[in-house]
Order: sequence, then structure tokens, then C-alpha cells
Amino acid sequence: MNGAGDITLNTLDVTMALVVGGLFTIGFHLMLQRSLMRIILGFILLGHGTNVLLLVAGGTPGRPPVLEGKPVNPAEPADPLPQAMALTSIVITFGLTAFLMVLAYRSWRLSGSDEVRDDVEDRRIARRRADTDTDDPVDGDDADGDWPDHRDHGTAPGEHR
Repeated sequence: MNGAGDITLNTLDVTMALVVGGLFTIGFHLMLQRSLMRIILGFILLGHGTNVLLLVAGGTPGRPPVLEGKPVNPAEPADPLPQAMALTSIVITFGLTAFLMVLAYRSWRLSGSDEVRDDVEDRRIARRRADTDTDDPVDGDDADGDWPDHRDHGTAPGEHR
């Protein structure tokens, strides 16, 4: 079948799809870990996966990605948009990686560990909810009056006493 409806996949397209899928899968898996270094490595793999995806989306090098049923002219330049987007992605990934490395180093210097800990306030709220046998309303109101209110203590929400 020839024409605009003919879509053919070659081995390179399938291989690159598997590489992009693998980079995203491993990157997301690493970002769900509790170690800051694994989170940073996962973010780096996501950045590489995005770069490969953008370059693969550009199509065959030297040809425009959208042919619109016209015959291919080798003198036509390639579309520069995927390369420009990949370059922008590289710069953003580098900047965010440097920022995350500084945050991880600072956290390690302060706590002596690179493990992300649970928020103490979240654990306290979960423990209170587990201790109550009554159904609390979804909007956060406490019908029984046994949950502390931040207005009673002069602190703002999220502020520690």
C-alpha cells in the first residue's frame, strides 16, 4: 500500500521507543525511592529520556518530519524545532540537576543522611485520624472538637509550635 496512509516501522523506531520507555520507567522508579541520590539519578534519566524522545520525534535526520504526501527532496533542510527543544531540555535539566545536587548536599550536611524522612506533622495527623472511630467530614471540620485548631494557638497552617 503506497500513499499518505502507509505507516512503516523500522527496527530503529522500535528500538528507540523501547529505549525511551526504559529510560522513563527506570527514572520514575528511582524518583519513588527515599534516597536523595536515587531521586536525582531518576531525574537525570527522565531528562535523558526526554531528550531522546524529542530527537526521535524529529524523524529521519536531513528530512522534514511531516512529508504531507510530497516526494522527498534531499535538498530540503530538516526541521530545527526538535533539536532546539532538545537543547532547551538539556539546559533546563542541567540547571535543575545542579540545584537538586546542592539541596541534597545541604540536606546531607545538616542531617548526616540522604534519606528523605516522613513529615512529622503528616504522621501526627494520620495517627489522630486512625485513633478516631467516627467519620470526620471531608472538608477538614472537626465535628467533635478534639482536633487542635491553628487559630486557637496563634500559629498559621503549616507553622510549627
